[in-house]
Amino acid sequence: MLSESKELKACYTKKDRPLLDEPINVRIRFRKVGDLQYISHLDLQRTMHRILSRAGIPVWYTKGFNPHIKLVFSTPLSIGTQSECEMLDIRIEREISCEEIKTLLNREVTEEMRILDVYIPETKFSDYVWSGYEMEISYAGLSEKVAKTMNALAARPSWMATKTTKSGEKEFDMIPQIHSFDACYDELSGTVKVNAVLNVSSDNYLNPTLLLDMLCKECEIDQTDEETFWVTIMRTNAFLADGVTTFR
Repeated sequence: MLSESKELKACYTKKDRPLLDEPINVRIRFRKVGDLQYISHLDLQRTMHRILSRAGIPVWYTKGFNPHIKLVFSTPLSIGTQSECEMLDIRIEREISCEEIKTLLNREVTEEMRILDVYIPETKFSDYVWSGYEMEISYAGLSEKVAKTMNALAARPSWMATKTTKSGEKEFDMIPQIHSFDACYDELSGTVKVNAVLNVSSDNYLNPTLLLDMLCKECEIDQTDEETFWVTIMRTNAFLADGVTTFR
């Protein structure tokens, strides 16, 4: 997760930078791919703490008996899901440009956690309602018919599923949580590729892994078949409530 790069740091320490009148919020967009899809959200938090410290970013610390960096992440990923649009909000207390933050952070990370953008946010994470995903499913005997069946499932007026919550198992309708869905069969690879925009809000979150499980169940795809079954899930985009406008 942390780069072995020995590149020089900035020519001055973060305490040499002028203090801001008030701390400002900065949003970091980064990828989480490859082996990093298997680390937990807690491990990601710890890693980000170390990266910010090593990079010398002048982050704001909370006050009190146990000062710490305040990190606010967007909707966490399930283990086994990759992403090109993970986001983290931090607060900066000294003068530094967004471009310099990006440069300093990228010296400390590998390509699997490349920093893609750093900017002053225009929105709150509560405005982040939909997320785009690309899924690829491999299994013996996949065909155009399977892709059509998946599209028909997502076009139903209702599609009930069960998810586990803190209070136990809960049955819910997945259809209102699917903004768009398209499955197609790729003859060259022999796989089914799915593009879907799913709800990521705290009250109506639809885990792409649960959707995948339901698709496989309905299409009689055996996920325990280690010889022919594999799947990849990539979070690709973040959208506002209309499901079209990019979240920033």
